[in-house]
Amino acid sequence: MKVLVLNCGSSSIKYQFIDTELGIALAKGQVERIGMSSAVLTHKPMDREKISIVGEILDHTIAIEYVVAVLLSPNHGVIKDKSEIDAVGHRVVHGGEEFSGSVLITDEVMRVLRDNIELAPLHNPPNIKGIEAAKSHLPSTPQCGVFDTAFHAKMPEHAYLYGLPYELYKRYKLRRYGFHGTSHRFVAQRAAELLGRPYEELKIITCHLGNGASVAAINHGKSIDTSMGFTPLEGLLMGTRCGDLDPALITYVMGKEGLTLSEMNTLLNKHSGMIGLSGVSSDMREIEEAQEEGNKRAKIALKAYNYRIKKYIGSYIAALGGLDALVFTGGIGENSSFTRKEVCANMEYLGLELDEELNENVKGEVIISKADSKAKILRIPTNEELVIALDTEIIVKDRVSVLEN
Repeated sequence: MKVLVLNCGSSSIKYQFIDTELGIALAKGQVERIGMSSAVLTHKPMDREKISIVGEILDHTIAIEYVVAVLLSPNHGVIKDKSEIDAVGHRVVHGGEEFSGSVLITDEVMRVLRDNIELAPLHNPPNIKGIEAAKSHLPSTPQCGVFDTAFHAKMPEHAYLYGLPYELYKRYKLRRYGFHGTSHRFVAQRAAELLGRPYEELKIITCHLGNGASVAAINHGKSIDTSMGFTPLEGLLMGTRCGDLDPALITYVMGKEGLTLSEMNTLLNKHSGMIGLSGVSSDMREIEEAQEEGNKRAKIALKAYNYRIKKYIGSYIAALGGLDALVFTGGIGENSSFTRKEVCANMEYLGLELDEELNENVKGEVIISKADSKAKILRIPTNEELVIALDTEIIVKDRVSVLEN
């Protein structure tokens, strides 16, 4: 099956056109600066050079029109007719409590997505726009939604509830939802395959470390806890997000600085985390370079970043009652040997022994722990788009089977 995978943001769309039988992207690209006259579509077919197209792309409907057109292009495309797009798989950030798995998009599903906008005001609206735009250009093509929150939806109640009056949970759905679920699921399953052990028998901790970052505890194939919570703000230090803090700090700073709710929200989400601590950048590569040049704030920011990850790993080993595998993924998890080294330092007593030579200059999927390490440490590049495509394929084939019967 050939699936068009869409990840729609407020002013951008990332896409991949995936052949699920081969497990490869026939083409990939993105549309940036949607809503502007100087919008850019970047497109890369699997076997040809990347191209860029600049034009006026005022909304998501026009952006999807560009994407379909370039896939059909005689010079740069990979298909000859729209009918070769068998399905569209959408990355949807928030499924609330209603969805614990991927779904075929129906009018009822769209209603629920709109109901959950207040839970993800920055993400669900552009996700909805992307779905509506895809439907307008591919009206007879099945559309599926794959949710960031779905993998964590079956966490036990004691793990997802906050210490607030229970009535507030019932009234406003105040609970830990977790995010990056598609990535955590993919790399955990790949870790089991690489280790040659049944996924359903393993205790795994996955660290998705990018500009946004989270850790998940996976027991016998199920997420039992994760660091992100009601929103993606909770948990680890991130590029621009603060992560865990004392809630009283929020009202304290608002009072001292005279900030509105909106301004405080911007401070916590856009000006905190690594850029706030280091004063250098939200890019880990630039912060590591600054540390090497003797920048003290960069050094303490990196220590704080790695320390927070280490604390979560330790607590999740306790929650799991042991550990079989620790997985690093995401832009930082995959590419920063320094982060992996610092996080795993002095963890031998918990059964984690990093092979420092293997840890350097690694590529692809690889075990980077010592041969006799009780728990294995792995570096696995994530592939959320492939998961979305494969989930979409299953849903569409199940739908066809039902209709035929």
